[in-house]
Amino acid sequence: MRLHDELPVDHRLGTVYRYGAGLGGLFLVVFGILGLTGASPGFLDTSGKEVIGLSSNGALSVLSLVAGGILILGAVIGGNTASNINMIMGVLFVLAGFVGLMVLDSSANRLAFHISNVIFSFVFGFVILTFGMYGRVSGHLPQDNPYWKQRHPGDTARPDGPPALVKVLRPGPPNPTGH
Repeated sequence: MRLHDELPVDHRLGTVYRYGAGLGGLFLVVFGILGLTGASPGFLDTSGKEVIGLSSNGALSVLSLVAGGILILGAVIGGNTASNINMIMGVLFVLAGFVGLMVLDSSANRLAFHISNVIFSFVFGFVILTFGMYGRVSGHLPQDNPYWKQRHPGDTARPDGPPALVKVLRPGPPNPTGH
């Protein structure tokens, strides 16, 4: 089963993926452009200059433009592609936060990260990751959700409601995966 075939083009989750990717990408593009304009430090300068409260140099600005472009591309494509892009980019931002934390105040800090950049990477990464996971990861997905269907192949629709009511409607052994 291919999930992009199962999720209708006009499904409400597609809007969440698109807005999340678009807004995050737009912010990164603005940050990248502002980082490249004006009196710019060197491309790999470790001190950087302040842009929107974050430290930036030429390399970080270019990386921000690329990451923002990828997120905006995901927003334009939409659907599961935007969801997948959001999840991948979210993980990359969280990893960048850890790497930035490791190289903070060292000569290996080639992206001019300061603690504000590290905090931004963690927060932005988790927000984008959340946009990507919206509708995919939950204990109570509706049974018409394509991700629920993928996890429960061959299952018929179960009664929905409080556990006591479900037990009356469908007696039998308890279902450990939910109801």
